[in-house]
Amino acid sequence: MLILRSLIFVPGNQERRIEKALSIPADAVIIDLEDSVPVAEKEAARNMLPGAISRLHTAGKQIFVRVNSLQTPYFVSDMKTAVAGKVTGICLPKSESVTSVRQAEETIAEAERTSGIKAGQTGIIALVETPRGLINVNEIASASRRVIGIAFGAEDYALEMGIERTREGAEIYYPRMVISVACHAANVLAFDSVYTDVRDREGLIAETRAVKQMGFQGKMVIHPDQVNPVNEVFSPSESEVTYARRVVEAFDAGVKRGEASISLDGKMIDIPVAERSRNLLARAGAISTLGKH
Repeated sequence: MLILRSLIFVPGNQERRIEKALSIPADAVIIDLEDSVPVAEKEAARNMLPGAISRLHTAGKQIFVRVNSLQTPYFVSDMKTAVAGKVTGICLPKSESVTSVRQAEETIAEAERTSGIKAGQTGIIALVETPRGLINVNEIASASRRVIGIAFGAEDYALEMGIERTREGAEIYYPRMVISVACHAANVLAFDSVYTDVRDREGLIAETRAVKQMGFQGKMVIHPDQVNPVNEVFSPSESEVTYARRVVEAFDAGVKRGEASISLDGKMIDIPVAERSRNLLARAGAISTLGKH
């Protein structure tokens, strides 16, 4: 089970930020070659990439690289350099169609062959951040076996829609639900957008809890202080684990008695409820192993 509760962006041209990421408890580090790197620094950031990937690998991090988009002259070189470093995957910005994902897939496959890397090793997180991408998100989520998840880019989406972002987030409820449903239908992970106010811990926690209820399994972050709150929200609590064990034990005992549903603490426990508890226990078990390899 791939656990990616928190994915922190680190500018690819900032050595100090990359070094600091070695000790940040995020489940994944996204080395950014796109928005946080000015045009004059694009080549320098790419040249720094192999060393950054190597150090993060040594620290046991899951590594993604957000490359520049297909429409830029940097795309192919970014992809080749990232794939050669044996990253977990590529973050593909402005994913708007099956075509864009498959073009990236072809570039990755060629880079794997050239670098002698096992075919299919490099995954894709498709960033859906435009109205067109949202309309096509079902097809994007299932466009390739390399797609491991969809990430929502709320800021770019709001820009293209001509809407203002609010702390409550009512204006992006619809795209979040569409993306979550598409991800679950395609059996890939759903990642929420960054929370831009790094000083608003309460707002971050409230938003993370809300998107968890929508079915998201992780959230992108931009500051080290955001990592622990996000990890905590996306981790089952001790009381949840204890109750889930009781549910599974009671339900399995009922099945042995020939019962398809039982009552526990006055609540009906049937197959869907028991399966949710099994899934929670599996997730808790996977989280407990993080950092032990």
